[in-house]
Amino acid sequence: MKRRQNQLVEKAQRASDNMDSQETKVKEEAGHQEDDMKSNFNETEKTKLCLMRAFAERQDPSSKEVDDLTIRRFLRARDLNVEKASAMFLKYLKWRQTFVPNNTISITEVPNEIAQNKMFMQGLDKQGRPIAIVFGARHFQNKIGGADEFKRFVVYGLDKLCSRIPPGQEKFVVIGDLKGWGYSNSDIRGYLAALTTLQDYYPERLGKLFFVHVPSIFMTAWKIIYPFIDSNTKKKIIFVENKRLTSTLLEDIDQSQLPEIYGGKLPVVPIHEC
Repeated sequence: MKRRQNQLVEKAQRASDNMDSQETKVKEEAGHQEDDMKSNFNETEKTKLCLMRAFAERQDPSSKEVDDLTIRRFLRARDLNVEKASAMFLKYLKWRQTFVPNNTISITEVPNEIAQNKMFMQGLDKQGRPIAIVFGARHFQNKIGGADEFKRFVVYGLDKLCSRIPPGQEKFVVIGDLKGWGYSNSDIRGYLAALTTLQDYYPERLGKLFFVHVPSIFMTAWKIIYPFIDSNTKKKIIFVENKRLTSTLLEDIDQSQLPEIYGGKLPVVPIHEC
């Protein structure tokens, strides 16, 4: 097992960062520059952003380094309530400084999670949002690295996704493939930790979450998780019928960018090799 983990880590470190030409084309077509996005701030957002930035900088000077788009995402996550958004943002800054002190999670910090080979990334949807695929049946509670390693892996994956978001876009898409999922894969604490990380520290980043190949047994776990999902996130979740899987995904993802396993043309690439 250890040898396998070392091989995966070494392979990831040697992996090429070459981008598929099809993906490059979609990025070019989807993109607006960041300055264009800033020009789309409405007057209310501009005013509240200034108020929030002034307050945050008094509380934590490091917030000066954070761009306006990031601050706006926190504002939008709290319906433009400056007080609530500021509290959320300052909590994020403190968390980032302590949980990710080097501003990145290394693959050497998540070897046991990488060994499960459960998260992949490839392609962009029609809006230019990067796509991740997570195979739920490959997830098992980490008995070696524990819950902390799993939390680091969640951040590792989310940071990878965010780094692939092109100019003019702020969100990503996730396909949660639950084919073969069973009770041995059930990890309520892990699911809730991942959900908390996404909602509290990566607000307004999720564009859509497609659940595919959903077994009825999964709904038992879903009933426990569902009350903890905020209303904005709930609107982005889609359970896809097996008989309409490809056609549903093609509504949002061009065939040239859709993974082969769902009727598209792209092979999936492990997250640590992207």
